[in-house]
Amino acid sequence: MKNDKEEKENRLLNTAFKLFTEKGIKDTSIQDIVDNASVAKGTFYLYFKDKYEIRDILIVKKSEKLFSDALTSLRKNYIANFSDQIIYIINYVIDELSKKPLLLKFISKNLSWGVYNKTVLKLYESAEKRENSLHDLFIKGVKENNINLSNPDVTLFMIIELVGSTCFNSILYKDPLPIEEYKPFLYKTIRNLIEIS
Repeated sequence: MKNDKEEKENRLLNTAFKLFTEKGIKDTSIQDIVDNASVAKGTFYLYFKDKYEIRDILIVKKSEKLFSDALTSLRKNYIANFSDQIIYIINYVIDELSKKPLLLKFISKNLSWGVYNKTVLKLYESAEKRENSLHDLFIKGVKENNINLSNPDVTLFMIIELVGSTCFNSILYKDPLPIEEYKPFLYKTIRNLIEIS
């Protein structure tokens, strides 16, 4: 029974993502989602309040997966320097978003939701996943490296917001520069935010 429930929820999430990225959120109705997912309309409301809630959950899940995949990749490479680890993760996320412009447009400038949307994260992720997150790596790295940040949480939030908003324009519109030309400026700023003065 639980597997059937999970399977329907996943079908709704996957279908909504496909429709949102193909047609746009505005032009996708709940009826479109349930018809394409082959579930009853009432089933939709067992899981989600409306199409905006399913969109928000998808943004969180997709952006969290980007960071999770980046952390997995980081663990396969030995990088001792803390700021190099953070740059590696950010670079990984940027490269993935560059390869997937539809995903970038969908997440829009809400990349930080994958780390900071705690309400949705509590509902849709296991505790184990949350304990093994970019947030934890960052906080632990700040402590272990005796980096004097008055609020590491705010610093990480600012880094992710900076990446999300500026890379959106750089990847999609090459503004102010194409992403590969923009990266050195971005990475220098990130290093300045986290390295000891």
